[in-house]
Amino acid sequence: MVRLKRLLAPFIAATLFSCALHAQAEQRTLRVYNWFDYITPQTLTEFQKESGVKLVYDIFDTNEALEAKLLTGNSGYDVVVPSNVFLAKQIEAGVFQPLDRSKLPNWQHLDPALMKLIEANDPGNKFAVPYMYGTVLIGFNPAKVKAALGDNAPVDSWDLIFKEENIAKLKQCGVALLDSPSEIMPLALQYLGLPPNSDKPADYKKAEALMLKIRPHITYFHSSKYMADIANGDICVAVGYSGSFSQAANHAVEAKNGVVVDMRLPKEGAPIWFDMLAIPKNAANPEDAHAFINYLLRPEVIAPISDFVGYPNPNKDATDKVSPAIRNNPNLYPTAEAMAKLYTLKPLARDAERARTRAWTRIKSGT
Repeated sequence: MVRLKRLLAPFIAATLFSCALHAQAEQRTLRVYNWFDYITPQTLTEFQKESGVKLVYDIFDTNEALEAKLLTGNSGYDVVVPSNVFLAKQIEAGVFQPLDRSKLPNWQHLDPALMKLIEANDPGNKFAVPYMYGTVLIGFNPAKVKAALGDNAPVDSWDLIFKEENIAKLKQCGVALLDSPSEIMPLALQYLGLPPNSDKPADYKKAEALMLKIRPHITYFHSSKYMADIANGDICVAVGYSGSFSQAANHAVEAKNGVVVDMRLPKEGAPIWFDMLAIPKNAANPEDAHAFINYLLRPEVIAPISDFVGYPNPNKDATDKVSPAIRNNPNLYPTAEAMAKLYTLKPLARDAERARTRAWTRIKSGT
């Protein structure tokens, strides 16, 4: 019996070791929740290959969808990507854990000027790392807009959307807006000469009135569908994210469908936003979450993502690695003059938030 135990011992040890490795492999699963169409497949493949981590990657298309998961207290994710204004509210709600800078040696590549801007939403840059940034602007099909409005269509102005005589003519070829009150309502407020981050509930009634006036001419509200539709020629104008129109233009070229997609940063100004990498407080795998964020901070990793998604990244050492077609496009990388007219969005007081939400519900329903 003793001899049998001795013979079996190596096999038992090997089996236990194999089980331990299997358990460890199962434990090393990283769950990421990011925006729709916002990373290259190769980035995910290479990270998994390099780290040995199993990656579960899910997508969303509005900040509201992400926030709904985070505020339940158990999102089920290890890395999430809120925009900066939502990040501020979520930090206040205590849903994130502070970052461990010792596990993020590639932090050194971040642009200090941009990090200073982000401190308005994340004091001390304690909870999040910027991933991409951009603006909300106008994307359009030049041929169809010209057919509807003539040669002098105001494609570089919010007049294209908010003047009823313009949008009424564009209705025939299709107009889409983001399904996001936090990004569309500030545009309406600014257009009316009101603060885009107004905390006055009465201001949202004025913005609502403007939106209801143009509502009959809006084809739909959606935060991702417009990308494929404008690339296919199914709509002619959209208010959306800057890089999404860069992607749509590329898709149209690849499809060889004859559709041209252009974009303009309106001369009156627009919101500038940052999408942030953060780790929920209840993340099951914060160790690999830090490793994933640190991986994305490599200049040679983040630059191809900018090329793919069409957005600038906050990595100062990656800019010269980004395609000239992107880094030299003033609608994607705003000029200093344009930057002076851009504004960041901020969390609203509770009364204003409620007023905006109620107004958006009425706008969506058209009543």
